[in-house]
Amino acid sequence: MDHEAESPVRQTQTYLRHLFQERGLRPKNKLGQNFLVDLNLIDFIVKNAELTREDMVLEVGTGTGSLTAALADQAGAVLSVEIDAAFHDLVQETLGHQAHVQFFHGDILKNKNHLNPHVLEKLHAGRARFEGKHLKLVANLPYVVATPVISNLILSDLSFERMVVTVQWEIAERLMARPGTKDYGALAVLMQSLADIELLRKLPPTVFWPRPQVASAIIRIWPRADKRCLVPDPLHFRHFLRDLYAHRRKNLRGGLVSLPDKPWDKPEVDRKLAQLGLDGNCRAETLDLSTHLRLCQAFGSK
Repeated sequence: MDHEAESPVRQTQTYLRHLFQERGLRPKNKLGQNFLVDLNLIDFIVKNAELTREDMVLEVGTGTGSLTAALADQAGAVLSVEIDAAFHDLVQETLGHQAHVQFFHGDILKNKNHLNPHVLEKLHAGRARFEGKHLKLVANLPYVVATPVISNLILSDLSFERMVVTVQWEIAERLMARPGTKDYGALAVLMQSLADIELLRKLPPTVFWPRPQVASAIIRIWPRADKRCLVPDPLHFRHFLRDLYAHRRKNLRGGLVSLPDKPWDKPEVDRKLAQLGLDGNCRAETLDLSTHLRLCQAFGSK
């Protein structure tokens, strides 16, 4: 499939300021609208996505279309999702003429734990029509949805080949955290049980406009089939981890006794832990990934 490439407008901070003034637009903090204006980083993201015409790309947060244009130039198909009607209309004008690029106006999420079914329909239909080899998420993710977008997509049946995304630095730390550290918890255990996560670049606030109050990061996530096959029911595992870490200050025994709708008392929890060779006085955040899976099998009965 060949697409006629046009030279995209290089969306510098000056360009965006003028564009917003002409259109009467203002960035919305509640939607996490911070635009990447270091154009070298746009190129860096696309380079690490390693796009070909055999790839279909999902972008979350179209914004003004700076990254979208770069994705369209290299990928075989692009579905870009934008919740803000003003930006959706803007990119329809500038990029909507490209047949291999689709724009969806709406929320990527139905709620915190579920993706918007209309977006899923678009993705499945696009893949069936395009018949590309790989599906990739490449996006400057709005801070407000980054965690649920990543976790819900990796739990879906969409089989992403990779994800290359910008996220808040705090989220990157939580995703990559190791046992025994303050950031290690349910998110780290879930994601690392299903994927490899790699830090590509830490970003200062100055590379965005408007500048956020915190640092960001570009990360690459590699979903791994060999890891996923060790997790019998990923959705159930997520629920178990959420419940276990709801009582983070408690020791392991206390956290397990506090699991909702479970009949175990302390003696039975201790008996099960002894069978697993675990000390109930330790804390869940000190345990490795495989131990969390064994705990889920022993205590996470449905």
